[in-house]
Amino acid sequence: MSCRRSENTTRKCRTRSTRGETMYLHTADAKKITHYQANLPTTMDRDIGAYPVKHHFPSPIVSWIEDLSSFGDVPFSHDTEYVDDQSTPSFGQSSASSNLHDMQISVRLTDEFMELAKENTSNNLETCGILGASFRDGTYYVTTLIIPKQEGTAHSCQASNEEEIHAVLSEQSLYPAGWIHTHPSQTCFLSSIDLHTQFSYQVMLPEAVAIVAAPTDPTRSYGIFRLTDPGGMDVLRECSESGFHTHRETTDGGPIYETCTNVHFKPNLRFEIVDLRSGA
Repeated sequence: MSCRRSENTTRKCRTRSTRGETMYLHTADAKKITHYQANLPTTMDRDIGAYPVKHHFPSPIVSWIEDLSSFGDVPFSHDTEYVDDQSTPSFGQSSASSNLHDMQISVRLTDEFMELAKENTSNNLETCGILGASFRDGTYYVTTLIIPKQEGTAHSCQASNEEEIHAVLSEQSLYPAGWIHTHPSQTCFLSSIDLHTQFSYQVMLPEAVAIVAAPTDPTRSYGIFRLTDPGGMDVLRECSESGFHTHRETTDGGPIYETCTNVHFKPNLRFEIVDLRSGA
């Protein structure tokens, strides 16, 4: 998946939400919107609300990321053709990571994303989404998951009509906080193409993350990654190759990307899903 900046004429997006009611977002082209909220007591985490789940489209949630049976008979692949030799995540912190702001994500976000990606996953096709976040009191809160129009293969996913993504972010005054995508039959890692996609987000926002959901990986079903800084960022900044390829080592010999340590899953955060795909 790729991400490009663009300028668009924004459409005013109005929201209305009270306890027990459904929140809808209306745009000029009447896109269908799905709204999800954490199903927990109505406590508050700053001004991020927690209310009962409202699920209106598509069908009611019936699968979870841990339930591999819901993804059909997609075989686990040990093919290393798409693995960058340098793409082994670190579980420590690069020099810049300790200075980043914290990010909070709903515990339900990955599960709801996997429900929306279930059909593609069963057909061994990748699915991608974009994370939109608000910033309050020194913390990024992921409040919106955007599912763009896209084309996927077993090993890649390309977003299209990206002006629609930017319009949603602009309308709601959200930061592009990263992206999420599936590896239907691969392990949980960032490919060389994924690294370039992550670089485009991290240049805009150092805290931006890449979430990988790998339901057939027997060791870990998801991971949250970020390019090391300066190591990985320097490597990607200098790389002009496309497609699947290998990268040079970082100057300090460290990994190109790392597992995020400042991202926290919270049970009492609400978020919306904006599905821009045709027929959604």
